[in-house]
Parts: sequence; C-alpha cells; structure tokens
Amino acid sequence: MTSSTRLLHFIALLCITAVAIALVSQHVFGLQPCAWCVLQRLVFILIALLCWGGLLAGRVTALARRAAGLLVTLLSVGGAMAAWYQYTVAAKMFSCDMTFADRFMVGSGLDANVPWLFGIYATCMDARVNLLGVEYALWSLGLFVVIGVLGLVPALRRLG
Repeated sequence: MTSSTRLLHFIALLCITAVAIALVSQHVFGLQPCAWCVLQRLVFILIALLCWGGLLAGRVTALARRAAGLLVTLLSVGGAMAAWYQYTVAAKMFSCDMTFADRFMVGSGLDANVPWLFGIYATCMDARVNLLGVEYALWSLGLFVVIGVLGLVPALRRLG
C-alpha cells in the first residue's frame, strides 16, 4: 500500500468521522443543524467518496489517485469557505433562509429525502454551538484546511 493510498483512506476516514460526530451531536445531544452545517456534511461525504473512488480507479492508473487528491483539495477549499462564511456571517444572521446553503440543500432535495442526515432544523444563529470551547464552524474550518493540505500530497506526488 503506497503512502498516497494510505493518505486517501485516512482523509476519507477523517471525513466520515466528522459527519459521525455531527450526527451524534444532533441525534443524541439535540444540537440541531442549520443549512450551512448540512452543506458542510455534504462536502465531507463527497470528499470521502472521491477518496475511495480515486483509490478504486487508482488500481488501474496512478493518475486517478493524483486526480482524487487534487479534487479533494479543491472541495476542501469550498468546504473551508462555507465554514468561514458560517462563522463570520451566517451565525450572526437571524435566519440563513435563502442563503446559498439553504437554496442548494432545499433545491437538491437532500433535506427532504434524507432528513436524518441533511435536514435543516435550526437557524444559523441557533446552530452556533461550542465543542470544547471552540465553535463547530471553526472545527469544521480547521478540518477542511487539514484535509486540503493532505490532499495536496497525492495530487503533487510524482507518477512512477
């Protein structure tokens, strides 16, 4: 198993762990998510799927692992932007109704079809909570930055 393979597995597991923590927070501890929260869940899940898809395709060509790393980095930039927006703008708004995250999640139908995972149950202001003294949005932002940096490793690795 190459280091790129292990790294893509690790990134995928980080993402799934982040979503699992969010779901436990929601369903066990009653911390209801806003539109920006569930958008970030979607990005974490897409990153995990990209990693595992890149690993499967990587069995045919190493270029697939490289492409997966690049796409992971790009998606993590989008996730970081969403987390930053949630922290700096949306969390201070009375409602995040009709923001990009709300329109996207409702328009995709994910909130209605998979409500246990993507249901929007709180305003951004109400969803502003801390975990170990740090807001959830900042934890998410930090994880997206780490994932973005880790995704650069297989993306920039020389093909051999």
